[in-house]
Order: sequence, then structure tokens, then C-alpha cells
Amino acid sequence: MKAIGDVVLDVKNISLAFGGVKALTDISFDVREHEVRAIIGPNGAGKSSMLNCINGVYQPQQGQITLHGKTFKGMSPRQVAEMGVARTFQNLALFKGMSVLDNIMTGRNLRMKRGLFWQALHLGPARREESEQRAVVERIIDFLEIQAHRKTPVGRLPYGLQKRVDLGRALAMEPSLLLLDEPMAGMNVEEKQDMCRFILDVNDEFGTTIVLIEHDMGVVMDISDRVVVLDYGKKIGDGVPDDVRRNEDVIKAYLGAGH
Repeated sequence: MKAIGDVVLDVKNISLAFGGVKALTDISFDVREHEVRAIIGPNGAGKSSMLNCINGVYQPQQGQITLHGKTFKGMSPRQVAEMGVARTFQNLALFKGMSVLDNIMTGRNLRMKRGLFWQALHLGPARREESEQRAVVERIIDFLEIQAHRKTPVGRLPYGLQKRVDLGRALAMEPSLLLLDEPMAGMNVEEKQDMCRFILDVNDEFGTTIVLIEHDMGVVMDISDRVVVLDYGKKIGDGVPDDVRRNEDVIKAYLGAGH
């Protein structure tokens, strides 16, 4: 049984609107250290908007988000990343012409101490640092079982492996909090099983806290410690998978009854 720790991310009364359209209304939930916390809901429920608020892409009009006791007020995505938050994207944002290795190396940028001057000259300190960073990346490549593709341009890989590279790039940032935006979208059953295994291994072996958006209810119920359910930008359920599965509002939202 894994040990779930104290609250690391606290989302309080978040409301977000674009013009007159409300994307999120008064959403509150927390995430505890070392947990896999899922955000689920039908299309248009506000899941990605919520993730965008957490990693600084959107600034909510109301409420506050706190990580390790520090409030995200007007922070850019880079500032949030520097606090230890990494993210994968629903639509892959990989560099298709670059190799697997080089794509994952881009995730190490935040960890690079030497400036562009040293890197451009490629002198001793920068070269030493690059080889250290490369060693970290090679470990991630081994962990994700993509050694055979390390030199392959990402655009040539099948979709399931591209999603794995995207996960690798996020892991290269050594995040304390990992945001996964539909990591299994568009995958076949076998690819989903692989991705589930990697997510659980990241949580288990690296101790990384994970917030996961996913459509596949079965997958979520299998791998999550707790689940928050959104529908039309409002929270309609929150709890352990068994409680959420039995929640009448959640059943209605997913089956379309009453809409």
C-alpha cells in the first residue's frame, strides 16, 4: 500500500470565463503528495481549462491555486514549470523532425545551469553539463522502453510511441507534479495498457504526484486514487473511484440522462 502524503496542490473556488461564456464555475479540490488524481467528465466539461489554470496558461477570474503553500498569482507557464510542474498535451507538441533523444533533451532546458554563451562555445563546463543531462535522458529512454528509437525522428514513430516521447519530455523536467492531458487519447487497447503501466511506474518509482485528465472511465477507475468529476464547468463528484462510480449525477452526466 503506497503512502499518500499531505496536500501539495490546493485548488480553491476557481472560476474562469471567456467573454460571457463560463468555462469553470467555483471549482475546488486538492491533490495529495504521491497520489494519482484524475479529472474526468464529458466533452466540454472544462477539464483542459482546469489544467490550463494549474499550469499558468489561463489566469482565472476568481479563486486561487496553491502549490506547496505558494500561491500562483499571475504566474507564467515557465514560472509554474520552475516550481516543479510539468505537463503533457492532448495534441502532441513534439518537434517532429528531431530525434526522440533530442525531443526529450528539450525537457532538460530548465535544469541547464550554463547560459547560451557557454553552450554556443561548447566549452568544457557546457560540454560536461550536456553529457550529465544526456545521461538523465538516456535513463528516461530506458525507463520508457524506447531505446530502439532513440535516434529516430519523432514524426516517423507510431502515435502510441509519440505519446510516450511526450511523457518522457515531461519527466525530463523532474517534476514534483505531473499534469497529463488525455495521455491515452487515440490509442488502441494495447497502447493504453502500456501507458497505464508507465503512469503507475512514474508514480511508484519516481514518487511523482500525478493529475490526469482522461476520457476512458475504465482506465481512470483502475489507476486513480481519487477522482474529481466536472460537467459543464461545474464539479458534480469527488472521491475514491468506487464512490464516484455510484454517484447519480456522474452516471447521468455520462449517460446523458436529464440533459
